[in-house]
Amino acid sequence: MAFDDIDRQIMAHLQDDGRMTNVDLADRVGLTAPPCLRRVRTLEEKGAIRGYHADLDPAWLGYTITVFAMVSLKSQAESDLEAFEAHVAAIPEIRECYMLNGDIDFILKIVARDLSSFQHFLTTRLTTAPNVAHVRTSLTIRTSKSLPGVPVDL
Repeated sequence: MAFDDIDRQIMAHLQDDGRMTNVDLADRVGLTAPPCLRRVRTLEEKGAIRGYHADLDPAWLGYTITVFAMVSLKSQAESDLEAFEAHVAAIPEIRECYMLNGDIDFILKIVARDLSSFQHFLTTRLTTAPNVAHVRTSLTIRTSKSLPGVPVDL
């Protein structure tokens, strides 16, 4: 899909502040409210804007540990990959899952309340999943950068 400068500005502003009113957005991009809203709706319908969400602080909700797990499977047959993805999709503590090429098949971002709950999760829900050959984990020390979305060229 081709985007013009106004579309890019709309996406950049909404990515920074998804709660911005349409009137504020229109003012920032130099449109009146009705055509701005039409552009936003078109971007949503075409799939360029996938949704809106609140950025929650994990610690406030009791999730003090973030872990990245590198998972290798015994088989990379499509049915086995899909079965692992379905297993992961059903586990709320796994917040992100990416299939990789190379030695590691998947990298997962996992949140846990504490080290003990993560250990229990690891030994009962992840390493025991069908087709898992091995799992390597790294606990995060701190988050230095966390930006939602993607860069929008203006």
